[in-house]
Amino acid sequence: MSRRKVGFWYRLAAVLCKPPLVVLFKRDWRGMENIPTSGGFITVVNHNSHVDPVAYGHFQYNSGRVPRFLAKHSLFRKGFVGAAMRGTGQIPVYRESTDALSAFRAAIEAVERGECVAFYPEGTLTRDPDQWPMSGKTGAARVALSTRCPVIPVAQWGANLLLPPYAKKPHLWPRKTHRVLAGPPVDLSRFYDREPTPELLKEVTEVIMAAITAQLEQLRGEKAPDTPYDPRRARVQQRSRSTAGRSEPNERPARAGQHENDVEDGK
Repeated sequence: MSRRKVGFWYRLAAVLCKPPLVVLFKRDWRGMENIPTSGGFITVVNHNSHVDPVAYGHFQYNSGRVPRFLAKHSLFRKGFVGAAMRGTGQIPVYRESTDALSAFRAAIEAVERGECVAFYPEGTLTRDPDQWPMSGKTGAARVALSTRCPVIPVAQWGANLLLPPYAKKPHLWPRKTHRVLAGPPVDLSRFYDREPTPELLKEVTEVIMAAITAQLEQLRGEKAPDTPYDPRRARVQQRSRSTAGRSEPNERPARAGQHENDVEDGK
């Protein structure tokens, strides 16, 4: 299938967003040759700044394959933002759905139509103290196994230097470089003919997150921790400390796979 027609709303978004992005960021974009030129696929991207969806969207737009992001359905309801979300074909996520797969049905349908769907598999801004990718949620794995589409791991770094996670004021000077590295598709073929149990989805998600982290290691020129930060486990540890009435500020960050007896794995 040919590349998706950009359309009025995406062109308007480009007109509004690209000039300030060009002013704010220098660019070091690599791996665009790994973005498929036709057919449906998903990209899985690390998330470390409230600015990075726009910065990454710039990279993806310039690749010729415009992304469809998953976003809270409340953003689609009214006003200019709602009109823009609908007009650019973004995908509403109904978090209250009791059927985990149906929450991503629109993403599956988009991929099957030949679209690019962009996932932030962490589900929120990273809480890792060093801004490495956290443990991921299983939505991207569900869509990947359902469609058997290419899964392109993408790492980005630089928007977080302009606006760090959870910061309120940007650091405008000196001018930052937005670095993006898109890798080759993640090989998930060994999972295709197996029942998508929670355990399998978790394993697929770990493979996807490892691929993103490997790209980010190349961008940063550093080695990531052996296990990703697990915010759920960190909350349990924090509650345990609070209940015990003690404070351990030097305790190592909670990582997936650590303290396995502390809490049962959530889905």
